[in-house]
Amino acid sequence: MVKQKLATKEKSITYVKTEKKISQLLKKYDINNLLPKVGDIVKGTVINVSRNGIILDINGIFTGVVRGRELYPSEEKYTNLKPGDEIEATVVDLENENGELELSFRCAGEQKTIEKLKQIKEENKTIEVKALQANKGGLIISYEQINGFLPVSQLSPENYPRVQDSDKTKILEHLKKFIGKKFKVKIVEFNLKEEKLIVSQKLVWLEKQKQTIAEYKVGDIVEGKISAVANFGVFINFDKALEGLIHISELSWQRIDDPAKIFSVGQKIKAEIIGIDGAKIFLSIKKLAKDPWKGIEKKYKVDQKVKGKVLKINPFGLFVQLDKNIHGLAHISSLGLKDNESIEKFKIGKEYNFYITSINEKEHRLGLKI
Repeated sequence: MVKQKLATKEKSITYVKTEKKISQLLKKYDINNLLPKVGDIVKGTVINVSRNGIILDINGIFTGVVRGRELYPSEEKYTNLKPGDEIEATVVDLENENGELELSFRCAGEQKTIEKLKQIKEENKTIEVKALQANKGGLIISYEQINGFLPVSQLSPENYPRVQDSDKTKILEHLKKFIGKKFKVKIVEFNLKEEKLIVSQKLVWLEKQKQTIAEYKVGDIVEGKISAVANFGVFINFDKALEGLIHISELSWQRIDDPAKIFSVGQKIKAEIIGIDGAKIFLSIKKLAKDPWKGIEKKYKVDQKVKGKVLKINPFGLFVQLDKNIHGLAHISSLGLKDNESIEKFKIGKEYNFYITSINEKEHRLGLKI
């Protein structure tokens, strides 16, 4: 009788312990505690792949589906998925029409990329982007799931569009050549709230060229080939892909209106470095030539009568060539025009008689009058 009572008591204690354990387990695995929130990134195992979408098992408790635009097929890691593969997705809805979690690869990818871009910006690292579209201001680029902008001003020298008169249509045509191509860039600005990502190829180029540029100083002579001719000057490539600008005012001691009439792409030339500002190298051809204005008073004198050929007509006067090296200006007030006459009575290329009114050797100026 006593043994029977003891056995009954032991069973009762075992039952209570078991019941308590089950209660703890149910509490621990309460469905409400396990249910993810909208916006959470969850890891799941692929159960099925079909045209309608991809079914995922989430921790053996929930089933989720990724479908439509949320599949994000353009990202490599989300393509060619098969049963058994593990993948992350973002919860966009807790229950769809079939009682499943509605998931998104696209949102998960964007969230991961955003975090990655923040870190890359902080560490000033280089990334590779792809050009998707072109407009007159630059290139629309993409980095994984995020689109951004590469402005024209932030292209490296070899890709910068140098076109006559900065024609925006020609600039756009130049930029269209880069669609589909990849660029190494650095992040200039990343503003998550404004969804703004601005990148620079020029900063990557500058970083690579710093050491090479440091080997040069003002006064050094370089030799290279003309890489581009613009209305404001000429660009030349030299050494290890360095590039310098020869401004139109440094091309010659004589007046030049159109560099394209004298210089051409591929032409070899020598120039002197006259300035270095970061990645910008400024050069001069005329520094290598003797200044024709030195000792000009020995050749020309004030009140001397000379013949000169009209090179250009401006509203304020005539640009006149006295000889190959010396040009002067005849102001409109010194042309002897009558009230009914205009400056257009003079013809480009024709010679006229002038008097020299002033000579300034230092500033390379010579005044004339009819």
